[in-house]
Amino acid sequence: MANDDLTCWLCQRPFETLIQWHHPVPKSKKGRGTVPVHPICHRTIHANFTNAELARIGEQVEVVRAQPKVATFINWVKDKPPDFHAPTR
Repeated sequence: MANDDLTCWLCQRPFETLIQWHHPVPKSKKGRGTVPVHPICHRTIHANFTNAELARIGEQVEVVRAQPKVATFINWVKDKPPDFHAPTR
């Protein structure tokens, strides 16, 4: 699959050159599947959820997106270029 066909699991923006693969259910919790995410989106997920929380949520991206800090992040990043980078708290 070409990068042009992929969109980020979290923010739904397209990719340019930087793609990371996130385990919705962490490997430490027996997760196997992966989804494409921007590096900044990947850091945001892990800054806001523990592995135990991610294991309970699973692949329910709408639950991840509904978390208030993540929703604020998505609203902020939606108009940024695909390879946008900024520190994540």
